[in-house]
Amino acid sequence: MVYIDRNGLTDFCRQVFRTIGLSEIEADDSAKILVDADARGIASHGVSRLQRYVYGIQEGVMVSGVKPTVLRETPISYVLDGNGAMGLSLSRTTMDTVISKAKEHGVCFSSVRNSNHFGIAGFYAEMAARHDMIGIGMTNTAAMGVPTFARDPYFGTNPIAVAVPASNGRIFCLDMATTVVTRGKIEIHAREGKDIPSGWAVDTTGHGTNDPVRLIEDMLYLRGGGLMPLGGEGEMLSGYKGYGLATVVDIMTALLSGGPFGRDVMDSENTSARVCHFFGAIQLDLFRDPEAFKADMGRMLDELNALRPAEGCERVYYAGQKEHEAEERSWKCGVPVTEKLYDELCGIGLQILGRKLERLQ
Repeated sequence: MVYIDRNGLTDFCRQVFRTIGLSEIEADDSAKILVDADARGIASHGVSRLQRYVYGIQEGVMVSGVKPTVLRETPISYVLDGNGAMGLSLSRTTMDTVISKAKEHGVCFSSVRNSNHFGIAGFYAEMAARHDMIGIGMTNTAAMGVPTFARDPYFGTNPIAVAVPASNGRIFCLDMATTVVTRGKIEIHAREGKDIPSGWAVDTTGHGTNDPVRLIEDMLYLRGGGLMPLGGEGEMLSGYKGYGLATVVDIMTALLSGGPFGRDVMDSENTSARVCHFFGAIQLDLFRDPEAFKADMGRMLDELNALRPAEGCERVYYAGQKEHEAEERSWKCGVPVTEKLYDELCGIGLQILGRKLERLQ
């Protein structure tokens, strides 16, 4: 692995975004959220996607400086057409509005259509958790998940994130795809020339595949095959539950906003599809005293950590703990990226900024 100073990596991405035409706020939001993913160890949603962003902006799939259209608004709801805006920045400002409305009215929910890739869903859910709220973030993605008993993809990786505050500044953050893995992990294996593990995906016949390159190509051109729903193939390991959750995400993000869903959400060769999001914030004090709730939540997290680990395992974690600990390390040790990704980032830097990305020694 190559380690890069976190501030330096963020500034590098910010300068790339500014140079190719993003506004200062859009560039700052986009750089910060992408690097946050790598800092937390979620490399599939981090700076490995920078090249796709560059293509998307240059080809007009992602548009700078546009304002979303408010389709419907009440004190506790907010429905937007993103008009092709940068998904990272649009989602951050949308969650700000959701939090503001929830502070006044207790809850707020937002559904957004015609947006773009927004990074890690947990980033937005945690925004609300820092205001003594339960935060929710979801997005649909290009169709690459195969429903139970099917051979053709219909739903995306369709992640769900729920963040809950606890005592001592801790946050429980469940941030999960509704497929066994994300597309980003398939891309990482393809980039590194590695086979994907059995159980992750099926080919055009509906049977398991280990070939990430062929899989990505088949998904791109809708030939069949794709990622397994959470739980895996068939009914034995309850893959229909992941299939059902993925469908719920399409309902909340796309059907509520009037956006594309299912096979209508398609990536191109160089850019990601325009997608839909859903955000929510719920004030703790609707139910009980926030400090008492957070104390109990802290006790739950402590009890989870105190469980005896299975033989051969060192610790029991709660959702989000590994990522938050990795983020703390990133400030001290730098953000880890693979050697191959580092070379790719240097190529982007030379092309757009006329310089390479500096690495820590």
